[in-house]
Amino acid sequence: MEKLKVAVLFGGCSHEYSISLKSAYSVISHMDAEKYEPVMLGVTREGEWLRFSGAPQKILDDVWNNPSDCVRAIISPDRLVHGVLVFEKDRIRAIRIDAAMPVLHGRNGEDGTVQGLLELAGIPVVGCKTLASALCMDKNKAHKVAEASGVRVARSFTLQNANDKAAILEQAERLGYPLFVKPVKSGSSYGITKVTRKSGLYAAVKLAFDYDDEVIVEENIDGFEVGCAVLGNDFLIVGDVDEVELKDGFLDFDEKYTPKTSSTRISTRICGRKAGEIKETAKAIYRALGCAGFARVDMFLTPSGEIVFSEVNTIPGFTAHSRYPNMLKAIGMTFGQIVNEAISLAVNG
Repeated sequence: MEKLKVAVLFGGCSHEYSISLKSAYSVISHMDAEKYEPVMLGVTREGEWLRFSGAPQKILDDVWNNPSDCVRAIISPDRLVHGVLVFEKDRIRAIRIDAAMPVLHGRNGEDGTVQGLLELAGIPVVGCKTLASALCMDKNKAHKVAEASGVRVARSFTLQNANDKAAILEQAERLGYPLFVKPVKSGSSYGITKVTRKSGLYAAVKLAFDYDDEVIVEENIDGFEVGCAVLGNDFLIVGDVDEVELKDGFLDFDEKYTPKTSSTRISTRICGRKAGEIKETAKAIYRALGCAGFARVDMFLTPSGEIVFSEVNTIPGFTAHSRYPNMLKAIGMTFGQIVNEAISLAVNG
């Protein structure tokens, strides 16, 4: 049987470029070589699209972008092409692809932009489609949809600019301290600050605006973070619930990728009934936001046992040590099975 060509998109114009390289390497390394042929498409930090034909290890080492291994290439929006245009020395060559898996964390990749291009081209997307990707990337809108579906969310307000300092302070007082200031559309905890007193509020708002043109200020939720790995379209597979244990502060970028005071593990302190409730809540959020393929749903569990929605990561970390595959590993799925099931869901609908 002829192998299906699957484009794997990595890199990107995002603060999360380096994380994307690690995830893409793991995905490519675990694709079923008898079923799928990866077509590796790298996007540089500057936004240049390149067809990469070298060893996947070069992606992991961030030495992939070199003249020996790369040529200019783009995804064509033309449905007759249904794939990639490669700009070789003396011609433009078309490569028809059967599906595309964006492994582009953060903006310009996880936010619906690339998914929209793929849908316009008629290429099946491995993972969430355009609307779900855009909704989940927008913390404010995702919270509104989740709340409308009956899930509790943190109280919050949004800002389009930092001009009225007095009004910002007044609204924050209503939420109470501590609170969190976040860019509305950003990943990996970039630009997020936990503010414990009003003297630090304005600086936190200014920092968040460095990462986005809209900022959300949220109340602090007592308790701890839990996550659910969800895989599927109509029928949903949910991995074991994991939990984040944090001694101090919050799960910022450094703690996520080089933990010092935090640890993430399959939960040992959540009883069977509560774990089931968390999984059902994750599925309800996944469906309410229109997710497909796969996503990680993050929530908080309060001391009283209430579940509070945090966010959905439509392209979660995909390394062998990442939360998403480890939650599914806990129910017996290998990394390769996860990758190949995600591709199959896109190809077969």
